[in-house]
Amino acid sequence: MLGVWYIICATAVSVAPNLAAKLFGWMVHLTNITPAEITTGGFVAGFVQVVIYTYISAWVFAWLHNRFLKPRA
Repeated sequence: MLGVWYIICATAVSVAPNLAAKLFGWMVHLTNITPAEITTGGFVAGFVQVVIYTYISAWVFAWLHNRFLKPRA
């Protein structure tokens, strides 16, 4: 699911880089953000990272959830 959001975000940055930089700056309280150029290689590398980080995060949360559900002896 996060991969879909990544695609939407990358599309928004490609279509309106100045607006995307301004919105991101507001979200993270930064003032001097310069618009980034989206390249095919950068898009693929970012997408792969987002999918891997999401998978790892979901796995860790699922493991912790299952660990704390086990009855203690």
